Amino acid sequence: VQLQASGGGLVQAGGSLRLSCAASGRQVFNYAVGWFRQAPGKEREFVAAIRPGGTKYYTDSVKGRFAISRDNAKNSVNLQMDSLKPEDTAVYYCALDNLFWSSVQDATYYGDRRTYDYWGQGTQVTVSS
Repeated sequence: VQLQASGGGLVQAGGSLRLSCAASGRQVFNYAVGWFRQAPGKEREFVAAIRPGGTKYYTDSVKGRFAISRDNAKNSVNLQMDSLKPEDTAVYYCALDNLFWSSVQDATYYGDRRTYDYWGQGTQVTVSS
């Protein structure tokens, strides 16, 4: 299983970026996929996740600004990031939970990095003020 994250870059505050996580070895519509981020000197933190049935979860700081979606034709999961802030600056990682059609309902499960079995290499997002 391989995950390839892309789409990062440098953007001014208030701007937008669209991250993409392309998967191989698994069909993303059958597995939960999450986005995490890690800023310098900080722990990796949850950003958003999407379950096989389409349920989505977001950390509070990105609600209303970020949107996670799935493109089954491209076998990818996207993260649309709008109204970016300097505090969104981080390396963004996508990850896949290797539990086929997980029936876990608890949101904290999808926000826990220990849930995920496969990780992409990360893409840098830098937001200037």
